[in-house]
Amino acid sequence: MACVNSDVTTELYPPERLTRVQEAAADYGLGAVLLTPGSDLRYATGYDAIQLERLTCLVVPAANDPFLVVPRLELPAAQASPAGALGIELVPWDETDDPFALVASRLPRDIAQVGVADRMWAVMALRFREALPGAAQVPAGRVLRELRMRKSAAEVAALREAGAAIDRVHQIVPKLLRPGRTELEVGKDIAAAIVAEGHAMVDFVIVASGPNGASPHHELSDRVIQAGDPVVVDIGGTMPSGYCSDETRTYSVGTPPADFLAYYEVLREAQQAACDTVRPGTTPEAVDAAARDLIAKAGYGEFFVHRTGHGIGLETHEEPYIVTGNTEPLEPGMAFSIEPGIYPGAHGARIEDIVVCTEDGYERMNLVDRGLVVIEH
Repeated sequence: MACVNSDVTTELYPPERLTRVQEAAADYGLGAVLLTPGSDLRYATGYDAIQLERLTCLVVPAANDPFLVVPRLELPAAQASPAGALGIELVPWDETDDPFALVASRLPRDIAQVGVADRMWAVMALRFREALPGAAQVPAGRVLRELRMRKSAAEVAALREAGAAIDRVHQIVPKLLRPGRTELEVGKDIAAAIVAEGHAMVDFVIVASGPNGASPHHELSDRVIQAGDPVVVDIGGTMPSGYCSDETRTYSVGTPPADFLAYYEVLREAQQAACDTVRPGTTPEAVDAAARDLIAKAGYGEFFVHRTGHGIGLETHEEPYIVTGNTEPLEPGMAFSIEPGIYPGAHGARIEDIVVCTEDGYERMNLVDRGLVVIEH
């Protein structure tokens, strides 16, 4: 983990998290939770383990001490990570060992149910099924979600840092957009800026010009940006802390079409209305409705084709999801995007900020102006 000093690391990944995971596993009636490399393992231990065909697995029994099974060649990395300072047993295995049998041998024989990491490779889940034939498997995410969904003050600070870093990238985007450049050329420059502004890695870059803006998850293409094109720029990365950024702004290369200007103002009002709805006790579906109803009333409802937002933390997309049907009340510390969009076909627009529910409202993690930036060259 090449990012933060030991004090900050301890704040982000406190040792008591393992106890919370253990208690949550017991509450859900699980005999153990099995976490392979991914965001759940990092959340529990701070260890950003590499996903390999060789098994790395944090085993958190409900009634016994946790331990981390690692390939012997990965033992130094595990020892050097925050997991090495947790005081848990690191159990190395050699190339001729069966690590799945090793895990099974250290669990109670009568274990009836285990939680497996949501991102565990299927082949590993099947190997665990063979090694623990009497144990039903359920997603470990149902255990971890209650913990991960409510961010600590240190996690909010990490998201704030990520938001400021991606803000700095958006501030230079107008210098990169001009007629004659391709989306791919602009995207490469943005990716370099994401790293230059402090991210450890680039997670995604969307530069969707003209009609491509009507595709919310457009991939970079060789389309040449034209004068008058609206351009949707949705970008994000992972910070050295492990926490993610995600921000969308829409630009215009020269004067945009009049019909675009009309619905962009509706979109800006809708995004603000959704943000202003955020407070403890409000439901995610109410936040979604605040944006969706305003867009529908203006006659653009059929062009808003996705949910209003998604949670964010150690993953770009995690709970809570800001969507119709989610009636779980918001609580302080919940972090998520608010990103309504309108995509009529000839062009499109989206405005996205990450917000955190506070004790009396919300805090934006992204502070770049949400007005349309018209770029004149």
